[in-house]
Amino acid sequence: MRKLRIRTHFLFGLVLLLLLPWVFFVVAHLITTQSLDIRAGRPHTIPMFAAFAGLLLAFFIIGMQMQRLLLLPLERLSRASRQIAAGDWDVQLPHATIREIVEVHDSFEVMVNGLQRSHMRQTELEEERRYVIAAVAHDLRTPLFALRGYLDGLEQGIAQTPDQMTKYVSVCKEKTAQLDRLVEELFTFTKIEYQEAERSEKTADFHNIVQKSIDSIEPQAQQKPIAIVTDHASDNCMIHADSHLLERAISNLLDNAVRYTSAYGKIFIQYRREGDRITFTIHDSGPGFALEDLQRIFEPLYRGEQSRNRATGGAGLGLTISRRIIRQHGGELTADNHPGGGAVLSGYLPAVNR
Repeated sequence: MRKLRIRTHFLFGLVLLLLLPWVFFVVAHLITTQSLDIRAGRPHTIPMFAAFAGLLLAFFIIGMQMQRLLLLPLERLSRASRQIAAGDWDVQLPHATIREIVEVHDSFEVMVNGLQRSHMRQTELEEERRYVIAAVAHDLRTPLFALRGYLDGLEQGIAQTPDQMTKYVSVCKEKTAQLDRLVEELFTFTKIEYQEAERSEKTADFHNIVQKSIDSIEPQAQQKPIAIVTDHASDNCMIHADSHLLERAISNLLDNAVRYTSAYGKIFIQYRREGDRITFTIHDSGPGFALEDLQRIFEPLYRGEQSRNRATGGAGLGLTISRRIIRQHGGELTADNHPGGGAVLSGYLPAVNR
């Protein structure tokens, strides 16, 4: 049924207000005088009272309709808004027959659905944050206990020979680096969701970002050793980006490739411009991802049999952080296995149109 606007109901009410007293007057005059000639004879009292009664009835009908069509739906909307403010998201919003109230109802419903989605998302983020902090705090205990044990050994003189002392100091340095990595990943993860409003986007060259990321990971690659091979088909790889954040994302991807690539392996980095995108792939010669891990590899703290291991010193947040940074820049990041072996991390970023 088509909804009518308030002004249409107002016109109907005005017609009723003008017409009903006149109808009552004419009917009463006809009954009293047995004639429809209003001009004939002296006016009777009964038709005048009938007209007044018709006027009162018109006011009563208009008032009842206003209450049913206008006031009651507004009161129900008011009660629903208070219930929603109290956290009751299962409120059934009242229906109405006046178009303006229907439009308010629809807008109110859109607002409620948006608030509900926002509330659910905020709850999920809060639960995720608590889980991450608890899990990383648990992971911090292992290197802390080991570090304290070896330091106690040095203090108590258990390591007496130079070789033993060198070993104890080396283990302490390794555990300290592991602690530093865990704390850095936790700090970056908890900060990254607030970084979008703060990050400074400028035009940047993706080639320079990749090169800086390679430079930062080069010492680790040389220790194994691992060869890093790059291939870029275009010099026009300009993007809008926070260079520091995006460099962190690419460095995390390269760090992941270096840690899970065996000695004398290779890492292939390829990027090029394709239309309005800069696409990139990072392919390593490591064992790749287990098939059951591919759907969850970007989840916080997820560790698969091959792709996540506490012995590497990471908290399982590196790929999560990289994907979030790339998504904040309008891109996407996916994981797969190469047909020839090894893991492949592929993604894209919006390019600067010139």
